Amino acid sequence: MNAQSNDRVAVIDVGSNSVRLVVFDGAARSPAYFFNEKVLAGLGAGLGQSGHLHPEGRRRAMAALRRFAALLERLRPARVMTIATAAVRDAADGPEFCAQVLAETGLELTVASGPEEGRLSAQGVLLGWPEAEGMVCDIGGASLELAQISGGQVLAAETAPLGPLPLMEFEGAPRALRQRIKRDMARLRSNFSGPVPRLFLVGGSWRAVARLDMARRNYPLHVLHEYERPTADILRIANWISHQEPAHLATLTDTSLERLRLLPTAALVLKQLLDALAPGTVAFSSYGIREGMLYEAMPPDVRALDPLIEACRYTESQNARFPGFGDALFDWLQNLFGDLPADDLRLMRAACLLHDTTWRAHPDYRADMCFEAVTRANMGGVDHAGRLFLAVANRARYKNDGSAVDDHPAIALLPAERVKLATSIGRAMRLGAMLGGAHPDTLPDTELQLKAGQLRLVLRGGAQELMGEVVERRLNGLNTALGLDLPAMLDIQAKD
Repeated sequence: MNAQSNDRVAVIDVGSNSVRLVVFDGAARSPAYFFNEKVLAGLGAGLGQSGHLHPEGRRRAMAALRRFAALLERLRPARVMTIATAAVRDAADGPEFCAQVLAETGLELTVASGPEEGRLSAQGVLLGWPEAEGMVCDIGGASLELAQISGGQVLAAETAPLGPLPLMEFEGAPRALRQRIKRDMARLRSNFSGPVPRLFLVGGSWRAVARLDMARRNYPLHVLHEYERPTADILRIANWISHQEPAHLATLTDTSLERLRLLPTAALVLKQLLDALAPGTVAFSSYGIREGMLYEAMPPDVRALDPLIEACRYTESQNARFPGFGDALFDWLQNLFGDLPADDLRLMRAACLLHDTTWRAHPDYRADMCFEAVTRANMGGVDHAGRLFLAVANRARYKNDGSAVDDHPAIALLPAERVKLATSIGRAMRLGAMLGGAHPDTLPDTELQLKAGQLRLVLRGGAQELMGEVVERRLNGLNTALGLDLPAMLDIQAKD
């Protein structure tokens, strides 16, 4: 794969419970989902007892793979990657199934070992969290993988047959099942040493847990990626789920009933996982094995890029009126905000790159659409508070009323002082965009200054012609957002 390009890359993932095709499109470091289709085939159902792939699951998987192959002929991605995991790996007829897939579709399935599966899932986490430290747990239908990540590397990965499908076939008493899970989890944990500052959960069952926790809390931001909770809270929701009927869970979430049937058993595993690892916090990742395969194909220089900034830069390149103005605007704001901490400067750069990407919306709705687009965007490398910071800044870029956020319930996740800072940055972006018509060449002869508690807009040479009533209003709006007592000042200077 040419990771520097924006060519589409397809990944086919044949798991124990689901078969999925994802076609990625967009910036190599932060890919977008051009096409995404999943079939809950259940290949691994009954595998523990029969030793073979489930006949109906095999039929459904083959039907899905034939469709995927036909789609790929039409979509023509630059590269197709495949992976098959625990069910195909462990079944006696796994090689026969792979041969059938090749004969009928032309797709050659790559069968991953358990540790390889864990390593790829952990690399998926690193795609979105380059500086992630802790453990990654990926649960599939038939197996569970643990991997340790630190310093941008996967240090080790192990696997155990702790997926819900084989556990649901356990014929002993509930207490015996819990004891088995506990033993297997302890054995898995013994391969890793040291404390676990953060546990990253990957896989459909864990995402279903997150959805239920969000629903029960009435969480106002419906974004699974980087949803983070204290370990004690996740333990409580796992304990609750383990005692629920799937039909009841279905009333609380739009997760498929096929997935929810696995969830009480997966929750038993989660309880033992948390007990064995005792992580500081638990974070849910939407990125997993498929994203890890993309990460694996990236050259080191691409991996080193910031996923948030690259996602925003790509969005700007596709949707802004003048791509490149975001960087110019960020540089222009340095006089006002250059002393902010590095993390805030990173968010300011991202906000500047996104500042003009909803301009095609009706003017009356740009602010609201921008807020929703930013909070729900496909972006890695930013937590929920960061998403809201970007959303508030960009809403303030489009709207100059007294409240940049109105009564949006998600704002409760962002402290008041952070709302104020984001609003100030948004007001400054609003001024810069209007001053120069959002064109990169219009800002060099202008400058924002804050001296002795007074905001100044400096216009040099021909730039004075850019001054007008609207610019003055936006300068005053920025002055108000900054909470300055002195009125803003216009400073017209001769060009050197």
